[in-house]
Amino acid sequence: MQINPFDILKNAQKIQEQMGSFQEKLGGISVTGSAGGGMVEIDMNGRMEILGVRILPEAADGKDMEMLQDLVAAAFTSAAEKIKEALNREMGSLMGMAGGIPGMPPGFPGFGAPGLS
Repeated sequence: MQINPFDILKNAQKIQEQMGSFQEKLGGISVTGSAGGGMVEIDMNGRMEILGVRILPEAADGKDMEMLQDLVAAAFTSAAEKIKEALNREMGSLMGMAGGIPGMPPGFPGFGAPGLS
């Protein structure tokens, strides 16, 4: 079987263009993670940047700080999981595979996005 280097180059350029488009879409993906029945919420985009944090007063009122810190960490984890799911769907649609990439676990690492593992 003969491999045409021009076909490889053409495919590589197409993939590079698609990845550039995907990187642009990351900023447009937005999710909200919550914990404690909505007492703590964190908004995050696809670049794993925190866009907002909301803490209801009753979450801190008379509570110990350790519990509040746990709620903030849980809300962040919730948002990060939602981002991973969105990235998996987005990469699957980018590659023409409905439901994500076969063989990849839900929430596979985002390409170059900090904090994704």
